[in-house]
Amino acid sequence: MYIEHVPNRNSPPAILRESYRDGKTVRKRTLANLSSLPAEVIDGLKVLLRGGVAVPSVDEAFVIERSLPHGHVAAVLGAARACGAEQWFAAAPTALRSVLMALLIARVISPASKLATHRTLQEQTAAHSLSRLLKLGEVRLDDVYAALDWLGEAQAGIEKRLARQHLAGHTLVLYDLTSTWVTGRCCELAAHGYSRDGKRDDPQIVFGLVCTSEGIPVAVEVFAGNTADPATVASQVEKLKDRYGIDQLAWVGDRGMLTQARIDTLLRPAGLDWVSSLRAPQMATLAQEKGPFQPSLFDERNLLEVTSDAFPDERLIVCRNPLLAEERRRKREALLQATEQELARIAEATTRVRNRLKGAEAIALRVGRIIDRFKMAKHFELSFTDSSFSWARKTVQIQQEAALDGLYVVRTSLPAAALSAEAVVSAYKGLAVVERAFRCLKTVDLRVRPIFHWNAERVRAHVFLCMLAYYVEWHMREKLKPMLFDDEYVEQARATRPSPVAKARRSDQAKAKDATKLSKDGLPVHSFRTLLDDLATLAYNVCYTSLNPDAKLVMTTRPTPVQEKAFRLLNINPACTQ
Repeated sequence: MYIEHVPNRNSPPAILRESYRDGKTVRKRTLANLSSLPAEVIDGLKVLLRGGVAVPSVDEAFVIERSLPHGHVAAVLGAARACGAEQWFAAAPTALRSVLMALLIARVISPASKLATHRTLQEQTAAHSLSRLLKLGEVRLDDVYAALDWLGEAQAGIEKRLARQHLAGHTLVLYDLTSTWVTGRCCELAAHGYSRDGKRDDPQIVFGLVCTSEGIPVAVEVFAGNTADPATVASQVEKLKDRYGIDQLAWVGDRGMLTQARIDTLLRPAGLDWVSSLRAPQMATLAQEKGPFQPSLFDERNLLEVTSDAFPDERLIVCRNPLLAEERRRKREALLQATEQELARIAEATTRVRNRLKGAEAIALRVGRIIDRFKMAKHFELSFTDSSFSWARKTVQIQQEAALDGLYVVRTSLPAAALSAEAVVSAYKGLAVVERAFRCLKTVDLRVRPIFHWNAERVRAHVFLCMLAYYVEWHMREKLKPMLFDDEYVEQARATRPSPVAKARRSDQAKAKDATKLSKDGLPVHSFRTLLDDLATLAYNVCYTSLNPDAKLVMTTRPTPVQEKAFRLLNINPACTQ
């Protein structure tokens, strides 16, 4: 380490730097700005750095007054600024801009309630260096909630900026819906509905996420917990088409979202295209119209493009997955056999001597519980008497269903010139990136719940804050892929797949990372969350010298090779983030 004077008019600042070797090149990095120290203190430091003794002991030379986790804050803050977060909040009152940035960064590094987040931003209870980097000072809890309220009001403007940035021109838009449960009885939006988390006894909220084909989140909207999936499409179409002026869009949604009714009454009149799939009854009708889809009809791509009078102006791509067909056949037979075993026990109970099961109604109730458990009612013919019952498989119906095993039909209004059959299938399967976003939002990273807010507008603002945090995380993941378990060669692996219908495979490079837990350069591979934990060990130290205790200087610890690689990929200097 050494002290360098950089000429700057009449007051040359003193910079504490160190040199290091990068291959054959000697580079230098800045550790601290010592300009605020008196000249005699700087001279003493020069003596120390040259091996001399300016004070009796090291303890008297430097005193570390405070040490805070810093590296993860520097990484996320730098990434958020690179994503344009400061422009998102530029219209906010000056006093709230730094608070908004703090809420965004805190949601990524340590998701918690607003009260807990406020506590980590206080000087006496700070859990990291975020407050110091943003120069927040003493933040009132009312400021935190005022910032959240402003964010809710500014959602439309921020989403408009993101939509115009990422949805320019004719493009695919992925849309899907999820739910999360809410504890308590005071949330205005909480209602009982279909729970995707299996929390049937708890009220919930529903929110829909709009993403680009790459998985970049663009917009989110929160609905009451009892809102049906198709009913949410209209507001999203209106938001992007009318409010944000994005005309040329092709909506990609699952068959439960983009129903025939929504296509006919909403998308088609608005002049929008779509990519979705057929429901099972529609597939059965198509099979009757076109005849059985024999395996010989499919080429090595395992897809077949057809048209149908039932779906005018649409292309139908019939996809066949042999592995999926075998799995469905195995599962159906297993459920049929399990159902028959339970039915045989009930039949035996109707013939036993003691405690004999009798009465058509009692027998039917017992059978109904079994049928509901295995969801096999459609495949059995049942008959009851007061003293017995019998069953038989509906062989013809089972065979008709088996004929469709492994088949699914993707539908689209886009012409072949705009999107090939393979690209249509890939677009539909691309909905997996929205599911990945939901996993990050709800579980491992951003933890949208527990939802502590009661007011509907604050609930919406909270979910929007989580979406913006995922936006920052998505861009960080893209840059950090070489040191994460994420597959940075996914495009190469996709190119080697024989067909988009085939199961997605990880690249050889990603498999090597999985096996060795090391990257190409021999450094450990992380998940996104554990990498943030690793970066957090880079500390922000507030120091002073015995010569002048009132003059504080900040020194960050030296980054480890893993930390240095992360900051290099993010193009961030952890010592210069203010």
